[in-house]
Amino acid sequence: MSFSDVWRTLDWDDVRLSVYGKTAADVERALTRPKRTLEDFKALISPAAEPYLETMAQQSAVLTRQRFGHTINFFVPLYLSNLCANVCTYCGFSMENRIKRKTLNKEEIQAECDAIKSMGFDSILLVTGEHETKVGMRYFRDMVPEIKKAFSYLAMEVQPLDTENYAELKTLGLDAVMVYQETYHARTYALHHLRGNKSDFEYRLDTPDRLAQAGIDKIGLGALIGLEDWRTDCFFAAAHLDHLERRYWRSRYSLAFPRLRPCEGALQPKSVMTDRQLVQLICAFRLFSADVELSMSTRESPFFRDSVLPLGITHMSAASRTQPGGYANGEEALEQFSTSDERSAADVAAAVRQAGFDVVWKDWHRGYSG
Repeated sequence: MSFSDVWRTLDWDDVRLSVYGKTAADVERALTRPKRTLEDFKALISPAAEPYLETMAQQSAVLTRQRFGHTINFFVPLYLSNLCANVCTYCGFSMENRIKRKTLNKEEIQAECDAIKSMGFDSILLVTGEHETKVGMRYFRDMVPEIKKAFSYLAMEVQPLDTENYAELKTLGLDAVMVYQETYHARTYALHHLRGNKSDFEYRLDTPDRLAQAGIDKIGLGALIGLEDWRTDCFFAAAHLDHLERRYWRSRYSLAFPRLRPCEGALQPKSVMTDRQLVQLICAFRLFSADVELSMSTRESPFFRDSVLPLGITHMSAASRTQPGGYANGEEALEQFSTSDERSAADVAAAVRQAGFDVVWKDWHRGYSG
């Protein structure tokens, strides 16, 4: 059974009504359980839980320290290409956007890696637009082993691939893959993915299953907050996590909380999430899963990122550039979206230490696997 089989058993409207129908008694019951169910998660993300945010935050902080200690893992995205064969309404890389296009060659990638290493990072996330012919497996076969030489932990956020491709990339140094569903509402998904392979909703939906079957160490999930009702979308993300943790326990899992940010052809959010509601969501996911890694990107402001550090976050990006060549030459015309936290890696690290946490630059080392 893949997650698409589970997804077909869940009716969006029924889930939404159930979330919004939760009561204070449901929330209090969820807060007293040692192990929360998906029904408890509904209560924790519901409007009824908003008055209980302080209690949720306290419990979330305790669980996070018990499982992850006083550490925050740092990573940085490296954008290899902004070529894309998809038309997506919310993305600056969308094929119809008239921006300069660039794919880094080996010399340019080396310059980017040198610049990133000089900031202290040893964990990297490779990002591309989705263009199978020019930025596909042939390109990855050439570039992944070279980049892996410089970094202990290598993740990718690229187009969904088949299981055998992921298994091959694992032998070349791939450790983790982030694949965000954007929205779990099929009709809304179709409205925002107008052309290209990304319009195949179910193929993307089952990508984490293929990743786990290929033995990938860590799999990242999430919804793009703003495309649909955020509470309902995030319930489906929790159901996705629950399915994967039960079926593929050998892999680790992470969740991110990307809110729509300004980009070329900017889309206005259908569902606006406040900062307080994002805190609620972070705490709800921690209370639902003590083991899941929770990641905070530079989409959010410095104040917000610093404020949520104790509550459940385990991983942070810093000094992010969302365009090919952004670290070595600072080209801004190629960016996917604008960031909010523009502090240097050193400044973010200093803020993390001031909050009482240790900065971890190396996520994992292959030698630890025996």
